[in-house]
Amino acid sequence: MIYLLILLFFLLSAAIITLDALGVIKLGGAAGLFIGLTIIPHEILIIGSAFFSLSADGARTAVLVLGIIPIVVLTAYWFTRLHIKPYSKKLPVGRRVRMLWGGYRILKFSAISLVFQAIFYIFIAVRGIGDIPRGLFIADTVFAAIAIALFILNGVIRIIALCYRLNIVRRVIMLLLLPLPIVNIFVVAYMAKLANEEYDHEVNKVEALTQKAENQSCKTKYPLLLVHGIGFRDLKYFNYWGRIPRELIRCGAKVYYGNQEALGTVADNAADIKQRILDIIEETGCEKVNIIAHSKGGLDSRYAATVLGMGDRIASITTVSTPHRGSQIADEANSLPDWLYRAVAGFMDKRFRSLGDKNPDFYTACHQFTAEYAKEFNRTVPNYEGVYYQSYTSVMKNMFSFGILAFPYMILKKYGENDGLVTVESAKWGEFKGVFRNKYRRGISHGDMIDLKREDYKGFDPITKYVEIVGELKEKGF
Repeated sequence: MIYLLILLFFLLSAAIITLDALGVIKLGGAAGLFIGLTIIPHEILIIGSAFFSLSADGARTAVLVLGIIPIVVLTAYWFTRLHIKPYSKKLPVGRRVRMLWGGYRILKFSAISLVFQAIFYIFIAVRGIGDIPRGLFIADTVFAAIAIALFILNGVIRIIALCYRLNIVRRVIMLLLLPLPIVNIFVVAYMAKLANEEYDHEVNKVEALTQKAENQSCKTKYPLLLVHGIGFRDLKYFNYWGRIPRELIRCGAKVYYGNQEALGTVADNAADIKQRILDIIEETGCEKVNIIAHSKGGLDSRYAATVLGMGDRIASITTVSTPHRGSQIADEANSLPDWLYRAVAGFMDKRFRSLGDKNPDFYTACHQFTAEYAKEFNRTVPNYEGVYYQSYTSVMKNMFSFGILAFPYMILKKYGENDGLVTVESAKWGEFKGVFRNKYRRGISHGDMIDLKREDYKGFDPITKYVEIVGELKEKGF
């Protein structure tokens, strides 16, 4: 009879594992997580009690060990499965967010488990352990503590590593606070809250973008030409525009890049853009292109349209955080000794020449951000008739919004709201469509506008914003 029972244990364990793998049953569901984190940690107590009880009734040890094997295999699978994939439903988000949400679920059910563990040990304290061998009870307690601690550690690591709403400073602070008793409870609760909020945000974003993709909301009449700012190049393995182009393409857009130099002057880069436009027209047979330009790329694009005669081949120019009236950062830099300025420029030119620039000119390019240059530029480079010009910008809330822009933000603060490099007034050109901002303390920086850090923020999603911008261009017939 006992051998039949053991056989049934083997078959039952195999069936549960197989059915879970096939998705018929859901060990990663709420019930599976509850059992896995609350009851199974006491496997030693459950199996040990049964072992001693049956041994007392005369059952042979070898037979009992054989009967324990399928239970151990099942619980080992269960534990491993919950550590890797603590959910069963199909999630509409990417792997990072799935893993992040898994961290939230692990912490949530670990908290539930701790409540039930407290109730269990209070009961034991009142009633005693009865006939349970003291050594078995101690071993079970240690095993349960380690098992639950490993789950909590799993959840914490997932969130610390994957939550975009945690910047580096917050991650460091949390790691320092986690070893502190009581305080760590609030830290873990806060982490779980952020992870759940980010998951909800991503799900809503995916649903909205999926709808736009199905509607091909970015399928404009003319292809898009994305023009980068100073200090960057259009690299194959690090996209200046972050995750934005991929979503635009998914929503129907044809996307091309300016491929101008990182430290080129306005005139030199405009020549590169001109050639790029001609190449796109020849490749696609289109009549015009829509330009979306960030920072200095907006000046390069305007120059190409008006001075280099590309206006007839440009349907629209959308500038984002472009210093149309200059940046006071450049004016302040002009107070530096010229020899020092040129020494820094020489160093930068050498570095970027090694990265692919053929004619880097850091000294001149930076001077083209001054208010004096901007005034003359706007006089000699007016809008080209027939091209639709529009502009956007953003603002930081404080110097900590974007670490490397802290100092320039403070310099510009006395001139008005800014994104860390460009003031709102300077960014206005053509039809000004507004300032991207949120109600939270972080704000939206110059780099955030191109998804530079690949992060999602409360109240602002750069990917969605660009999809909306391109969608509006489509509605205007461009």
